[in-house]
Amino acid sequence: MKYVIVLTDGAADYPVPALGDRTPLEAAKTPHMDELAAHGACGLVKTVPDSVKPGSDTANLSVMGYDPTKCYTGRSPLEAMSMGLEMKPGDIAFRCNVVTVSEGEENYDDKIMIDHSADEITTEEAAELIAALEKELGTSERTFYPGVSYRHCMIWHNPPEYGNFSRPHDFPGKGVRGNLPVEPYAELIRKSYDIL
Repeated sequence: MKYVIVLTDGAADYPVPALGDRTPLEAAKTPHMDELAAHGACGLVKTVPDSVKPGSDTANLSVMGYDPTKCYTGRSPLEAMSMGLEMKPGDIAFRCNVVTVSEGEENYDDKIMIDHSADEITTEEAAELIAALEKELGTSERTFYPGVSYRHCMIWHNPPEYGNFSRPHDFPGKGVRGNLPVEPYAELIRKSYDIL
């Protein structure tokens, strides 16, 4: 038996004044969704366990039958797999977002996270930026790979110790300081800013 799973992640959206304060989904013509709802099974499902940080990554794993409390290690391996990147034992995938930070501060650590998606940068524009990072920061130990829009990957062979990384979309309008990872990763981010 085959199944089709349709996840309308983010479809709820926010009310838009131009749509009479309705959400895009409320304003949309949805005859097929209406048909599915009328003749299908509807209900609520809790896809993210209480002990796991909620997000589309953890929820999607759960929907696909994986227990995120046992197999979730972050967005990075999911990103690498979706890009078809091959990894060897000892390799670690790191998600690389192209972001927008404030200008004017001399010290990178004093900057403010403006936008976690670089204003929804195009894939083509971002590929040029990732190529520049690969040229300047890529080594025999780490490689930068372009992805889609603001989402990219770095594969590091046997990387130095690392801890938890802050997700840029979790701190818009807040300072970079306190959201940088441990060294040498923080310095890599600072160098990437100088290049970009």
